[in-house]
Amino acid sequence: MSASQASDASPALGKNYEHFVESLRDPETPGPVLSPKRFSQALHIDLQTLAEQAHVHRNTINRAPGSQGIQRFLREALKVIKAGTDLSGDVDRALFWYRNEPLSAFGYKTAEQLVSEGRTEDVLRYISSLEVGATG
Repeated sequence: MSASQASDASPALGKNYEHFVESLRDPETPGPVLSPKRFSQALHIDLQTLAEQAHVHRNTINRAPGSQGIQRFLREALKVIKAGTDLSGDVDRALFWYRNEPLSAFGYKTAEQLVSEGRTEDVLRYISSLEVGATG
């Protein structure tokens, strides 16, 4: 696999948060639109799973990637990923944490599950409490 193929396969690898977000731009859509396809590639999930998490019909991902529902979900997910990156210092660690780390404070759900449930602010408060604990 060439370096560009590896980069296309996983937009986050070896990049900081700003590069990660830039890799999510949808080059085929004018305006500030995040690409659901690129997001799903970065998190290694299929588009059906992304649609389920965003509570949109699976066709919305392909036919209306700039729709309010999917874009709102992607922005909420990015808030949590950014906070996780700020805490860990590494976007790849933050992505792994977002998808996989069961959070005992939330009944062992992952940040990904909580964002899908509309609980982004709860996760952000949790991360803030970790930051305070790490510095206090």
